[in-house]
Amino acid sequence: MSNDLLTELGAKLVAGSLTDERLMALSADNPDVRILPDANVVKLGGQSIIDRGRKAVFPLMDEIVANLPDHKMILGTGAGTRARHGYSVGINLGLPTGVLSVLGTFVSMQNARMIHYLLAKHGIPFIEPIQFPQLPLYLSERQAVVFFGMPPYTFWQRNPKVGRLPPHRTDTGSYLVSEVFGARSMIYVKDEDGLYTADPKKDRNAKFIPKITVSELMALDLNDMVVEWPVLEFMQNARHARTIRIVNGLVEGNLTRALNGEDVGTIITAD
Repeated sequence: MSNDLLTELGAKLVAGSLTDERLMALSADNPDVRILPDANVVKLGGQSIIDRGRKAVFPLMDEIVANLPDHKMILGTGAGTRARHGYSVGINLGLPTGVLSVLGTFVSMQNARMIHYLLAKHGIPFIEPIQFPQLPLYLSERQAVVFFGMPPYTFWQRNPKVGRLPPHRTDTGSYLVSEVFGARSMIYVKDEDGLYTADPKKDRNAKFIPKITVSELMALDLNDMVVEWPVLEFMQNARHARTIRIVNGLVEGNLTRALNGEDVGTIITAD
């Protein structure tokens, strides 16, 4: 390729080393394009919401439909209790982390398909990773889509520092979608009011934390976290999704308030 057709950065990338940190820093000079700046990524908890069945899920479906005229939503699903059972059997059989990731992926997909079927009469589609190029069209036409939150690493899932469970699960996969597409917001719908110093179901002395930064939260080193730890790690280097919100989906109207940008639940911000 003729060098006069290359930008200055292009010429340096062609001739330089992709392990050179100074060269890599130059690749951040231009701002990223926000591909879907009006979309909201909404992750529906597997164990916290979907596993509870009709009583928890149906009111949320009604709330999602009510918000279709005003908000574009990319709906991710957790895996929940069935994935945990699958992990336990897989670990007992000696299966590696990558295979456990496959098991969790298919449970998350089952939950996504159930949510899709409940919303199908409103024309809201279920999409797999291969269909993400059509995501802007689906949002333009129907205002929402459903996807499974597990990142599609499957066998390529990295090994965790401790144990064998896949470290990047549905909270992480949903977050990465919000970051890559430059979404307007990242909302986690759980069964608690937000972040606490401990699991409020087990510790009545757990204190609610309405707002906190990533570094402050990491310094607390909590044993029980309302979101997966890798989400915080990714937020440290985020270019778009530098804020996440956790709300209680069992309280009617909380999702709507979060979509409207109201002060509800817990907000975690990058430093």
